[in-house]
Amino acid sequence: MANQNANGCIADSVEILDPKPLAVVACGVIHPPIVASFNDRIRPLLDCIDKLRHLNIMQEGIQLPTIVVVGDQSSGKSSVLESLSGISLPRGQGICTRVPLVMRLQNDPNITAPNLQLEYNNKSLPVDEIGIADAIILATDEIAGHGKGISNYPLTLVVKKNGVPDLTMVDLPGITRVAVQGQPEDIYEQVYDIIMKYIVPEESIILNVLSATVDFPTCESIRMSQKVDKTGERTLAVVTKADKAPEGLLEKVTADEVNIGLGYVCVRNRIGNESYEEARSDEERLFSTHPLLSKIDKSMVSVPILAQKLVRIQASIISKCLPEIVRKINDRLASNLAELNRLPQHLTSVAEALTAFMRILSSSKDSLKKILLSGEFDEYPDEKEMHSAARLVEMLDQYSNELHSKNLEKVEGFLMEEVMVLQETKGIGLPNFLPREVFLNVLLRKVKEIASSPEDFVGKLWNYLERVVIKVLMYHCENYPQLQSSTRRAAQNLIAKKKNESVDWVREIIGMEKLTDYTCNPDYLTTYSKLIAQQHMFMEIMNDHGKCSVINLEGVGEMDVGHLRKHLDVVQQAFDFKMRMMAYWKIVLTRLVDSMALHIMFSIRNMINKEMENEIIQDLMTPRGGGIERMLNESPLVAEKRNRLKKSVKLLKESKEVVANIIDRISLHDDHERD
Repeated sequence: MANQNANGCIADSVEILDPKPLAVVACGVIHPPIVASFNDRIRPLLDCIDKLRHLNIMQEGIQLPTIVVVGDQSSGKSSVLESLSGISLPRGQGICTRVPLVMRLQNDPNITAPNLQLEYNNKSLPVDEIGIADAIILATDEIAGHGKGISNYPLTLVVKKNGVPDLTMVDLPGITRVAVQGQPEDIYEQVYDIIMKYIVPEESIILNVLSATVDFPTCESIRMSQKVDKTGERTLAVVTKADKAPEGLLEKVTADEVNIGLGYVCVRNRIGNESYEEARSDEERLFSTHPLLSKIDKSMVSVPILAQKLVRIQASIISKCLPEIVRKINDRLASNLAELNRLPQHLTSVAEALTAFMRILSSSKDSLKKILLSGEFDEYPDEKEMHSAARLVEMLDQYSNELHSKNLEKVEGFLMEEVMVLQETKGIGLPNFLPREVFLNVLLRKVKEIASSPEDFVGKLWNYLERVVIKVLMYHCENYPQLQSSTRRAAQNLIAKKKNESVDWVREIIGMEKLTDYTCNPDYLTTYSKLIAQQHMFMEIMNDHGKCSVINLEGVGEMDVGHLRKHLDVVQQAFDFKMRMMAYWKIVLTRLVDSMALHIMFSIRNMINKEMENEIIQDLMTPRGGGIERMLNESPLVAEKRNRLKKSVKLLKESKEVVANIIDRISLHDDHERD
């Protein structure tokens, strides 16, 4: 039965595998081999994966090829592992495996007695064959506590023995639906979470242990494996207790109702006090002579066949996945080293702290100059609020539009305001003469109407600038959180001062506009001349009562002026008054916008070049600022991140060295073969 592809990790054939079967001798009878030994190229690969697993490289998000043993409670999982290893594991009622058991089997033909090591909680304890079951129980109690609770913390059993297959497997707690006395109520959910953690990675091969006494589709382990491996391309099924339910077993394993892509292997495990040699002999006899079981293809029965399949699958997945593991280790190492190098230097003297502080101020000023003065936004390409030059132009445009919209010339009641003013300010003097006080009086009222707009604008402007300045300062201080509170406070104080300065400046220019009417801008006379040129047409309509009273005036629009015929004594003077005011008001509004733009840029430049640095230094040097010495106290967050990255880099470097050594060994072996 050809191996199927499992996400690019299992191939149809494994060229690097060179099986050299070792016979198992029991009672003078040579039995089928239980082990296909690795050649010199394969064994280093498994050693490499085991060393990476021991280093816990998976905590870096790098998954390792793993044979994961799952099954419902009492399906015979532990018995299968016993048959493969020849080592007795804990047995009993309920969940025998309460923690993930990583079993590393290593064939060593040069030893006569098994060499067993139990590894957990950073300990490595030698144990003997007789006491291994008790030792596992004690270790499990230490990890998961006494009782029937489970834990996700693994326990590793290293078995070096003559005649075992070179395999590494992870045995997981058996699946149980109902909690028994002493078990937590959510035992099923806990077991489910542990199993899913191990079988979800695509690098995992699922060894699903099924009892022949149950219907396979009803097995919870099948449901779980199908959730992550719907096609079954990385699932191998082991059917236990074949001797107890031989009827229909052939049909079950050939019909394959549950999509087991890597096939089935039926086994008979050791029963009672049988020796492992006796168990293998009885298993061979069972599948050779039983009237029903003997019909099952010999490539699908016996523990030795299971061992050979597992060895071949494991060799294939490791050889296929190792290059990707190497790539991930290198990428993660490069990323963590870069992140570690980006962390701030751990400051040890006031001189170092002062240098770092001045560097922060300098880089902050450079960023603010680019953002606020030069219009560059390469540091914040995707944050529109930080494209400050464009935002400032938008705000000025809105300010200008608001000013112009407040004193729009009204079509209805055209000239009536001017007429009323002139009538109420009549005095003894020359006719058709406009007193300057009248012009200033109307100008004062118009300025008062828009006086709040410039003040509101500078408030909004500095609120926006505060957000920009603080964002930039916090970015450049992010590696020194101990500076951030002082820097933020200094920036807020400085912006408040600048806002007050701008408000005072606005009140001054508004006061100036109220005080007098003056401009040397030639646009005033140009605009007035264009507007007053319409007076002749206007007066013709006023004096000819038979004509239509609708007129279209530039700067005002189309309107009916018939109501003004009742005020012919002052209407010509009122028209002149109106045109003068319209021409001058245009100058006033332009002056308010232009001077605001100049004031903004002048204030921002002074803030960046002169005032910001002084404000931050002054705040830092106050008692609540803590002084430059405060930078010597590294932030707990930065310290924790530095330690975490150092540990990660150390782990990844060790892992990289492990992989490099294995590759060197394989290359050396290839060179020897060519020689």
